[in-house]
Amino acid sequence: MADTLIENVSDTAFWIAHHRAIETQRQDALFRDPLAGVLAGERGKSIAETMPTSFMTGWAVVIRTCIIDDYIRLALTEGVDTVLNLGAGLDTRPYRMDLPSSLLWIEADYPHMIEFKKERLSQETPRCRLERVSVDLTNRVERHRLFEQANARAKKIFVLSEGVTPYLSPEEVGSLAEDLKAMDRVCYWVVDYFAPEMIKFRQGRLRQKMQNAPFKFAPEDWFGFFRERGWRVKEIRYLSAEGERLGRKLEVPLRVKLLFLPRALFASPEQRVRFKKMVGYVLLEPERAVQ
Repeated sequence: MADTLIENVSDTAFWIAHHRAIETQRQDALFRDPLAGVLAGERGKSIAETMPTSFMTGWAVVIRTCIIDDYIRLALTEGVDTVLNLGAGLDTRPYRMDLPSSLLWIEADYPHMIEFKKERLSQETPRCRLERVSVDLTNRVERHRLFEQANARAKKIFVLSEGVTPYLSPEEVGSLAEDLKAMDRVCYWVVDYFAPEMIKFRQGRLRQKMQNAPFKFAPEDWFGFFRERGWRVKEIRYLSAEGERLGRKLEVPLRVKLLFLPRALFASPEQRVRFKKMVGYVLLEPERAVQ
């Protein structure tokens, strides 16, 4: 089998959808996503089978899905009427979540992803008003057009960029943060958080597999990066703590446990705390939201 089946960032969406499909098949599933398998297909399965850390990725996908679902439910109770899903990939929340029919959900992604999704889900009915927009989010002209149109139509916007910012450069993330901040109807923005140690681990373990879709966003001070651009943390949920809360701790293979056992035995209390805060999902709000 080839060293990597991931040719570009868009291919990661098939990988992630495959893990949502696996969760759906469990008797104790934390969510049901019957369309995930339809979208992931054999490509998603093939990619997952080549990854050396599938046990970790599968668990992380499940927990992050639950976290973001909760964030969306919270936003709906606060009057959000529009969800702007940037780099939507193969997300199916408009079909599987209990959403108000009046909600406007805008999916933005590359043209080939938009067309693939339209074709695969042509016979399915979303639970809210769903629109799809073909756009290259790194193209600021295209992005401005999308943002201006969304801002003009909405009262309160929830921005979702699940699995997007890690693949952008610091300059691209900074530009995106500034453009979203300029939208006066945006009240929340969900982004991925990876501690520097986790990024180093990923780059080491998955460097060859992910050579066509490497992580680029690794600021020394993640929280300071967004704070300097006018965003504050409303809430952050770390995967480790959320997994414990949901009764779904990471199941680590014995061989991996033995590999890390010496390090775990001699870890300081501070190191143990940092380990539990390696990955999280952050609900940001613009500074202007603070009265």
